[in-house]
Amino acid sequence: MDNGKGFLATEPVGKLLFRLALPTVVAQLTNMLYNIVDRIYIGHIPETGDLALTGLGVCLPLIMIVSAFAALVSNGGAPRASIFMGAGDKTSAEKTLGNCFVTQLIVSAVLTAVLLIWNEEFLLAFGASENTISYATDYMNVYAVGTVFVQLTLGMNAFITAQGFATTGMLSVFIGAVANIILDPIFIFAFDMGVRGAAIATVISQAASCAWVLAFLFGKRTCLRIRPACFKPEPKIVFPALALGLSTFVMQASESVILVCFNSSLLKYGGDIAVGTMTVLSSVMQFALLPLQGLGQGAQPIVSYNYGAKNAARVKAAFKRLLIASVSYAAVLYVLTMSVPQLFAAMFTSSEPLIGYTSRVMRIYLAAMVLMGVQMACQMTFVAIGNARASILVAVVRKFVLLLPLIYIMPLIITSDKALAVYAAEPVADALAVTFTAVLFLILFKKSMAKLDKDPTRSN
Repeated sequence: MDNGKGFLATEPVGKLLFRLALPTVVAQLTNMLYNIVDRIYIGHIPETGDLALTGLGVCLPLIMIVSAFAALVSNGGAPRASIFMGAGDKTSAEKTLGNCFVTQLIVSAVLTAVLLIWNEEFLLAFGASENTISYATDYMNVYAVGTVFVQLTLGMNAFITAQGFATTGMLSVFIGAVANIILDPIFIFAFDMGVRGAAIATVISQAASCAWVLAFLFGKRTCLRIRPACFKPEPKIVFPALALGLSTFVMQASESVILVCFNSSLLKYGGDIAVGTMTVLSSVMQFALLPLQGLGQGAQPIVSYNYGAKNAARVKAAFKRLLIASVSYAAVLYVLTMSVPQLFAAMFTSSEPLIGYTSRVMRIYLAAMVLMGVQMACQMTFVAIGNARASILVAVVRKFVLLLPLIYIMPLIITSDKALAVYAAEPVADALAVTFTAVLFLILFKKSMAKLDKDPTRSN
């Protein structure tokens, strides 16, 4: 590892993308284990596992909101820090890091208060029934206490990866995930604490990850260091970072809103088993989206640095390889979910009725998964080159313009099985969204690269 700059401009793009993306993909898969491991263990609690799993599923929108706020700050701040580094402006890069650190502390305090005071009201509105509300509140009352650890771990870890320390970023998540895998069965089964035990294990694990991240960014190995001198919020630093991170926030927060709409509609048309199935389906969807985000985060330092250095050829090469890798991963997972959906369902529950129902609708819900490789590669590249408006637009179109209305429109079209129609809204929306995103990207990316090629200060 050099000073965090030269290798991003000189190392072969394919080799560099593999070196940076592999740890970030592993980190995303490992991060996914936090809540998925909870769901796996909870779903196998004797006698009450299916209801407990459904209760935890109702918590997912709130958990997604917490993660989305971390992304709002970091996924805008980290690319901007990389761009500043590419332009040789380390001072602005460290100001971005310091301002984002303080912003996340403020956001954490607000979110913790909101979750502790109003979580039951939110959960009832999000699809909890009288059979599942007790499980949901047991989990969220504990999880809310660890909000600050989630914010700082996910948020600050992006700045580690943005500097090219991808392996360190992977270890940040790996530490917490391994701790969670070990602690979950102890608290859930050995201490007989059930859902509450799963939440305690998660909070402890997140605290361990947070300690690792902060130790690195306050230490001597990092290129960009968290310095108290950079803590004073500056609008010219904070607002552009928030604007750039808004697309990722919309993407993740909209997942929360969409999941609420799914849960409420499915509770109406299919009851608790349909909501429980949605918990499994959303978990499998994470197997697709989070690694795709990891690939994008691995490519981000390459794209952002070389965009800041005005090296259009390397930006184009990085995107091409990102697109190939993203589509390839999505295709492999698509084949697996279409071929053996019952294996994915059985990971999360021992209930035969729930496994059977989930296996039947999984092929419908994930029918357009292979296209998400294109969607995520384009959207993450928009963020990496600092095009906030385009990245926000494609996120809004996919979720709010298309999927949200289709959740309510599809049952009016497919009246024979309205619960099945609700699940079908996802692939229809995804196919339309990818078409829109691809066309917009072809137009705007071409213009951005042409502008770099004409810049007299561009790299040779």
